[in-house]
Amino acid sequence: MTDFPKNKEAHPAPPLLGFAAFSGTGKTTLLCRLIPLLKQRNLKIGLIKHAHHKFDIDRPGKDSYQLRQAGASPVMVVSSKLRAIVYDLQNEAAENLETPRLAEQLPYLNTQDLDLILVEGFKREPFPKIELHRPSLNQPLLFPNDPDIIAVATDTPLACSCPLPVLNLNQPEQIADFICHDFLSR
Repeated sequence: MTDFPKNKEAHPAPPLLGFAAFSGTGKTTLLCRLIPLLKQRNLKIGLIKHAHHKFDIDRPGKDSYQLRQAGASPVMVVSSKLRAIVYDLQNEAAENLETPRLAEQLPYLNTQDLDLILVEGFKREPFPKIELHRPSLNQPLLFPNDPDIIAVATDTPLACSCPLPVLNLNQPEQIADFICHDFLSR
């Protein structure tokens, strides 16, 4: 019989910080530039991304894909460098095709060693977010109708007054400073 380790003391969940914007604003591009800057500051970063469409991380013809198509859920694929777990939500109670809720997804993320969880999407969920705004896309600002937005990152000056910190979308170092000095120090 194997003795399993006792549960470690409950650790506080790391803070969530979202990046909310309309499609095409550059959320992923910014996060790809921002994450290395945060890692340079010795932060361990997790990320949850909301996809608005069906996606496969394994491709047709691959063993993991065939096993999932055969009905296995979850399917874990492990190598010496990566681990991926795929849950087929159609096999679960999600057949009503509702948009996934962030709170329902968080328990699947091992947060024990994380300092911060960045979230791309889930813009209508109630948690702290930085709005990304490009006036050239002719989309409305989100902050007037979302009390959870804590800052706005934009590539040009805003046409209206904004009671929140306004950051330069093209300067990820400035956004990293805001996250470390203003958001995480609360």
